[in-house]
Amino acid sequence: MEGPRRTASLRGLVSILCLTALLEPGADGMPSFFPMSQLCKFCDMEPSSCSGTGTCMTNCSITSTCRDSNEVCASIWRKNGTDFSVETLCHDPSKPLYGVMLDDYNSSVCVMKEKNTTNGMAHICSCTDEDECNNQLLFTPVVDPTPDDPLVSVILVSLLPLLMMGVVVAGMFYWYRAYRRRISQEWESSMKKRKPKAGGLDCSDACAIMMDDDGSDSSSTHANHLNHNTDPLPIELDMLVGKGRFAQVYKAKLKQATSDQFETVAVKIFPYEEYASWKNEKDIFSNTDLRHENILHFLTSEDRRVEKQYWLITAFHHRGNLQEHLTRHVISWEELQVLGMCLAQGVAHLHSDRLLCGRPKVPIVHRDLKSSNILVKNDLTLCLCDFGLGLRLDSTLTVDDLANSGQVGTARYMAPEVLEARLNLENIESFKQTDIYSMALVLWEMTSRCEAVGEVKDYEPAYGSKVREHPCVESMKDSVLRDRGRPEIPDTWIKHQGVAVICATITECWDHDPEARLTAHCVAERISELEDEMDKLSSRSSSAEKIPAELKIPMEVGIPGEEVKISQIQDVSAADCSVSDEK
Repeated sequence: MEGPRRTASLRGLVSILCLTALLEPGADGMPSFFPMSQLCKFCDMEPSSCSGTGTCMTNCSITSTCRDSNEVCASIWRKNGTDFSVETLCHDPSKPLYGVMLDDYNSSVCVMKEKNTTNGMAHICSCTDEDECNNQLLFTPVVDPTPDDPLVSVILVSLLPLLMMGVVVAGMFYWYRAYRRRISQEWESSMKKRKPKAGGLDCSDACAIMMDDDGSDSSSTHANHLNHNTDPLPIELDMLVGKGRFAQVYKAKLKQATSDQFETVAVKIFPYEEYASWKNEKDIFSNTDLRHENILHFLTSEDRRVEKQYWLITAFHHRGNLQEHLTRHVISWEELQVLGMCLAQGVAHLHSDRLLCGRPKVPIVHRDLKSSNILVKNDLTLCLCDFGLGLRLDSTLTVDDLANSGQVGTARYMAPEVLEARLNLENIESFKQTDIYSMALVLWEMTSRCEAVGEVKDYEPAYGSKVREHPCVESMKDSVLRDRGRPEIPDTWIKHQGVAVICATITECWDHDPEARLTAHCVAERISELEDEMDKLSSRSSSAEKIPAELKIPMEVGIPGEEVKISQIQDVSAADCSVSDEK
């Protein structure tokens, strides 16, 4: 009995040794028959205190054995605004992880590398050989010190003169940019020559170039610093404030992630079928060269796939648009000057092919300029909005490209050549001239509500008494082309010396011949010089007041339908009103 028992024990021992040999790695680095899987930290996305510098731990409390033997340990660190998160997992390196292939997993340490994933920018690392190697995250790769090499010293000494020359060139370039900026600011200041007006309507600050629209009702500092590549902004729609052909505009609350505070913004929502209009306006707004105090301050755009909507997020102005403002308020002579100046400056910036610093800029035409597409800011200045029909006059555009850019806009504000579909596509200046015509109608609407004209009637849009509320193109052709009609300028308007100049400017801007119209830059200069000349006059000057002879403005304005003639404007509009805005 003892012999068989000893034989059975020996057989069991041999079986255990064989099984152990199969499970252990083979000799000389040969793979085992049953390879062991990697042991990794395995937690879903969790908040982390790791700031993305140096070395830190994931603080993941879950350790898991990878399902497949070829999987490696991986960690993903993300930054969302001011918050950080870490995700740990096992992953097969032969497959993409969030659209990125792992390329550094043959390491026992987890060195973070910045990658552009399908969910935005993130830092990813992977490793193997060591259990839980993805628990410690290294944001600064360890570099082994290299022995001193005389060749390196020779190269550094040889490059030293080049480095010094580079520093000198960079210093000269910085000085040049600073000098040009100072000259530009001095030029702008001398052009405006703004003085404080009664009622606090001073444009010296409100109409200065700003990177952030501090004069608006929304500082938008939170939105400007949010990184929302992965998630939409935390916005809560409040109330509908406007509705157009292509989109609706909402007043909304932009929440701050770290507190219960919020900022008020405007959200323009396009349905999915209006992608083209959204993209056109987004592309125009996204160009930083558009930034100007008289252009609506743009924050960002979003493709809201869940809601099947496209969003444009901008500053919010609670006073509404210019049409609503003129309907509710009669404006003073000082306000008319400020509003007219801001309108002209905004259009001039759009049309200009250069910035104040001299850098080239692509001109833009609005093509739907009207009082409802102009917003009144909190400081009673203006900014242009709604660029859904805007057109970038890129030098690469051909006549064929512009062939589909003809009869667009609102019929009431269409220039004669647009109504007649005879726009000169070979000259991009012709597109600017259509905006000037529309601007003249808006200036007329402002003037009609100014107390300086005498009896102020209820607000009505241009041609309000001649056409219906929403006229079609054909009815506008009858008034503008066949009858050569324009909105009426009563004789009482031109009794005020300043209003007379505004009226003269309006008639030149809505001239039937596009080539005869002023440029927006010239209109802005004329109003600026008018302010200086009228500074000594009362805001309610009339023909009965004694006005110095050198300020007399001989002028003849015909009744509607007849030709309007302006003999001369002395000492008031000395600006060079050339057709080009290049100056």
